[in-house]
Amino acid sequence: MQVKLSVADVEVKGKRVLLRVDFNVPLEEGRVKDDTRIRAALPTITHLLQRGARLILVSHLGRPKGEARPELRLDPVAKRLSELLGQKVRKLDEVVGPEVEKAVQELADGEALLLENVRFEKGEEKNDPAFAARLAQLADLFVNDAFGTAHRAHASTAGVAAHIPAVAGLLMIKEIENLSRCLEQPARPLVAILGGAKVSDKLNIIRRFLELADMLLIGGGMANTFFAAMDCPMGDSFFEEGMVEQARAILEAAEESSCCLQLPVDLAVTRELKPEAPFKVVPAADIPEGWKAVDIGPETAALFAESVADAGTVLWNGPLGVFETPPFHRGTETVARAVAQSKAFSIIGGGDIVAAIEGFGLADKISFISTGGGATLEFWEGKELPGIAVLQDK
Repeated sequence: MQVKLSVADVEVKGKRVLLRVDFNVPLEEGRVKDDTRIRAALPTITHLLQRGARLILVSHLGRPKGEARPELRLDPVAKRLSELLGQKVRKLDEVVGPEVEKAVQELADGEALLLENVRFEKGEEKNDPAFAARLAQLADLFVNDAFGTAHRAHASTAGVAAHIPAVAGLLMIKEIENLSRCLEQPARPLVAILGGAKVSDKLNIIRRFLELADMLLIGGGMANTFFAAMDCPMGDSFFEEGMVEQARAILEAAEESSCCLQLPVDLAVTRELKPEAPFKVVPAADIPEGWKAVDIGPETAALFAESVADAGTVLWNGPLGVFETPPFHRGTETVARAVAQSKAFSIIGGGDIVAAIEGFGLADKISFISTGGGATLEFWEGKELPGIAVLQDK
């Protein structure tokens, strides 16, 4: 396991601390619609403020591509954070510059301010050394608590660490510890569940799980590409034509693997994807013309749930159907309830499946919910994440 220095290991009183957080939250009519990510950062923020740090918060929001976009300003985030902390967090209208430097100089011990959306700066995603240096000049210490962006080598996640000491936040430590646990010493059987639309997004993690897991359950739109690779009738179902050969190669690799790869045996299909649309259940390998697969069927859901019930560890990324459109949430919900009732150590990662689990009211029954999507997958793949690699070892 990667053992990193954390905020708990260093003295912060009176120090200017640049804290990279992940406040990439949904906004609606000028308000924060879901504050889950803000709440996830509170332990680190509170820890630093209570110990007298002078806190400079930095985050991205959306994909403004280096341009200041009014709808992606962080004012609603600062307002919600102030409410959650019970103290004022001043929001600045820039990321760097004289006004920012002045505001930082005026910070007292135990006070916090929030910089503007760091992706308004063209140098952020390019990891521009000059921009990273300007950001680092604001602080004495860098703390990365934004696991969700740790797979990006950006100025605010990696570049600043070339200029000032860098340690992990409390959330980052939790992510590293929990994700490492399931890779290094998993309780077996280890059951991995992969859903979502595209095989192309998850080629590496599929191959990794064929080595690591005892059972790999695949559902969602990505399963369709595997059926296409088996020359099954697909009707009007979505699948990735360009990934059929890759899917065929994975099926062949699974034959040689000790991991059991399980595809759906039945599917819910509909002619039109809309709420409460008529649907029927058909064998997975025989989708009628004019119909499209939108969920795993009840037999598959029961099969997957049975596998989960016997698991020692469950890792899950991606929903198993179009859960946002009832009744095509049923497959995902059935399996989610099985995970919640299981005695397995369970980790769920990726925005869509986390949203589904929270919608089903099951979040508190999951052992650990990762704040990463791509970062979680890349960690499971065994890749070195730039935002973690730059942090000081313990």
